[in-house]
Amino acid sequence: LTNAVYAQTRAGAFAKDYGLSDQIRRAAVSIMSNVAEGFERGTSTEFVQFLYVDKGSCGEVRAQLQIAVDQAYITTQAHVSLADLARRISGVISNFIAHLQGSDYRGEKFHRPQRQARAQSAKWQAIGQATQLANIRAQAQYQRQHQQIPPASPSHPSPL
Repeated sequence: LTNAVYAQTRAGAFAKDYGLSDQIRRAAVSIMSNVAEGFERGTSTEFVQFLYVDKGSCGEVRAQLQIAVDQAYITTQAHVSLADLARRISGVISNFIAHLQGSDYRGEKFHRPQRQARAQSAKWQAIGQATQLANIRAQAQYQRQHQQIPPASPSHPSPL
């Protein structure tokens, strides 16, 4: 949608209407930008808020497309095609909002500390196991060297 809006606003009289071309471009860019910004906030609640703003931007693009066709800046075919695309994007966003609101997932911000704690615990557990194994080997070597216990063999059974 953003690329198509940019293409339409570069040509003819639409390119000379700086106010409308700038406004529709900003609204189209806003849709993509708000998805990214909302996601990066790290909570599903904030993400949903940004998705609602996106729906508003879709409506804004549709309204500005109507102005553009009324002013003969774009063809009726281009208007129908782009308005339909904006409407479908708005529908996808609505479905995504409904999915997020019905989900137990609260967002990355809430899951990151738990994931980091599990990773740190696994790291310390691995260090502990490696240390324990090294101690067992060192103890066995010490016993062999200082207690002079010969290794057991079938012909000479161990005295222990």
